[in-house]
Amino acid sequence: MSVLQRQMRHSSTEPERLLWGRIRNRQLAGYKFRRQHPIGPYIADFACLSPKLIIELDGRIHLKQQQYDETRSRFLETLGFKVMRFQNIDVYHRLSEVLGTIEAALIL
Repeated sequence: MSVLQRQMRHSSTEPERLLWGRIRNRQLAGYKFRRQHPIGPYIADFACLSPKLIIELDGRIHLKQQQYDETRSRFLETLGFKVMRFQNIDVYHRLSEVLGTIEAALIL
């Protein structure tokens, strides 16, 4: 594990902690997720390597870096990953729906 990964894990946002608490240890449909997982030059918030699904949680800062996020998503998609983005507010207020959406993407 890189120093950056370690730092990112220790400085997780509250929405990241909430979601991680519900998807870790194969809790979601039996799929294994990794937290702060490096893929190429990027670090995914959450990655399920099989079936190549990446979950990104976006806070306010992402409003200022939309071009970066789009470039990043395109790169990950060229590697065969599906990238799903959720707003932090959705994790706070609609966690069940977020989990249902992720689970549906895993099963497809």
